[in-house]
Amino acid sequence: MILWFTIAQIAIACAAGALCIVLGLVGRRPGDVSVGSLILVQLLLLAQIVLAIVAPLVGNVPTGSLLEFWTYLVSAAILPVGGIVWAFVDRGRWSVVVMGVLALAVAVMIYRMHVIWTVQIA
Repeated sequence: MILWFTIAQIAIACAAGALCIVLGLVGRRPGDVSVGSLILVQLLLLAQIVLAIVAPLVGNVPTGSLLEFWTYLVSAAILPVGGIVWAFVDRGRWSVVVMGVLALAVAVMIYRMHVIWTVQIA
């Protein structure tokens, strides 16, 4: 994994999570801002999938378990989609809070993926 991209992903996921939680607790329903922030997190995860495929081919091999890394990455990529679907089905303020919690969970998963890729020894 690339360090600056990991930091950017974590920062954006945390910002999206905090934004959605605040918007939900204030009483806002799902809208362009809340759903758009989760779409941005999803797009970054799709870019991470491409990077995870290309990185070993150019010499940036993981030091930890590749299976564990891909399990985290696929699971993290499913979470924003689930949150957006929930927001379209529920349309309540609590669905925005759920999207925020999911974005924060994605941030933690991205950090764990970075640890698996760079720190552990297989």
